[in-house]
Amino acid sequence: MNEQGITLKDEERTRCEIWTRVMGYHRPVTSFNPGKQAEYAERRNFEECRIPASG
Repeated sequence: MNEQGITLKDEERTRCEIWTRVMGYHRPVTSFNPGKQAEYAERRNFEECRIPASG
């Protein structure tokens, strides 16, 4: 058992499908060709810093 007390077998798990926005609409990453999947895997996420409101 793990910390939460729940153990799942592989056959009990549900596959999580990842979607991303491409050219203005959403598509599942699994529908990408191998080159685009590799490009997606290399992407880096970032967070913009908030600029304090002046006034």
